[in-house]
Amino acid sequence: MISYNTKDWFTFIFRFHKADTFRTLMPIMLAIGAYSGIVGYLEVEYWKLADNSYVKNITIMHGMLGFVISLLLVFRTNTAYDRWWEGRKMWGALVNNSRNFSIKLSAMLHDEKDRKYFRKMIPSYASILHKHLNDDDTSKQLFEDVDLEIDHHKHKPNQVAKMLFQKINDLYDSKKITGDQLIILNEEVKSFTDICGACERIKNTPIPYSYSAFLKKFIFFYVMTLPFGYSFSLGYYVVPVVVFIFYVLASLELIAEEIEDPFGSDENDLPTQKIAENIKKHVEELI
Repeated sequence: MISYNTKDWFTFIFRFHKADTFRTLMPIMLAIGAYSGIVGYLEVEYWKLADNSYVKNITIMHGMLGFVISLLLVFRTNTAYDRWWEGRKMWGALVNNSRNFSIKLSAMLHDEKDRKYFRKMIPSYASILHKHLNDDDTSKQLFEDVDLEIDHHKHKPNQVAKMLFQKINDLYDSKKITGDQLIILNEEVKSFTDICGACERIKNTPIPYSYSAFLKKFIFFYVMTLPFGYSFSLGYYVVPVVVFIFYVLASLELIAEEIEDPFGSDENDLPTQKIAENIKKHVEELI
């Protein structure tokens, strides 16, 4: 995730980060600029359409549809940001639940062997969830001195949660914790699985295809018709105007596409690996 100063206006205006949409859209912006110039030339210089031509009234359509496209883009960006923020809340909850789990185990357990087991396994869940959400394979060598015994053809976070609960149940069977303590610790393990399910829901349920495809087509045809109406009043200045309008509309769509899946490797995605490392540090301090 990009670190920046929210109050530094000039950095935002004049700096082009590699994640900036301007870099991504540059080829198509040049193509649209050339297209707008050709349309402007044909209307003004070649066809020499009169000012009372019906083509000039196309701008009425743009005025009517501008409000519609703005509503669609607002809904699109808000929906994408809600997914990004929900993912951040889920990982924030994982941090807090890992801390609470560690604090309770630290007070309940006195055997150093048991404490060492949870000191390794609780951070393991966060690390494997990070790998799981990024669709990367997790190997047994990921964590030193811990034999995870994971079957890689199965759901990895579920296997780690199962191992955590199995250990807690073994502690109860060996009378190291009471039945009330077993219930308390069981809720902490359950919260891990709930968080995993919520993250998978975000990961596996993108914006409906029909909505996304329609919005892209809407932006494309809206921009492609702009030069026909505004060439009369702007002349060749229609080129930068149309390019700028396309940049604004397409950038909003690109930003929404990037943040709607917050668990990837894009510049603006959540730093889940860093969060998992912080969980490891906090758990080792507590247990």
